[in-house]
Amino acid sequence: MTTDCIFCKIVAGEAKAEVVYQDDLVTAFRDTHPVGPTHILIVPNQHITAVSQAEAQHESALGRLFLAARKIAEMEQIQQGGYRLIVNTGPNGGQTVFHLHMHLIGGKRMRYPMG
Repeated sequence: MTTDCIFCKIVAGEAKAEVVYQDDLVTAFRDTHPVGPTHILIVPNQHITAVSQAEAQHESALGRLFLAARKIAEMEQIQQGGYRLIVNTGPNGGQTVFHLHMHLIGGKRMRYPMG
């Protein structure tokens, strides 16, 4: 855990968030600025700054992000119509919080690239 990371604080229960899923490897919570009817962030519980910093030891947590996304999509009842999974990496990739996270967005027809 990094003491100044908001996502680490959410994982630890030290910061307020609407957590929708948590297990030993990942935590998922609603985005405070949603771009769709469903917008959930899924983060590894261990602090990993970005995909560019991921290592072999993180493989289980990174795989769990996708399995959690599937489970959460079912819980949110958006699996039938489909959804978008987004991982931004680095400032030029649009990453604004430097704790690796996956956006799960759905509940409406998505346009490319966003919307």
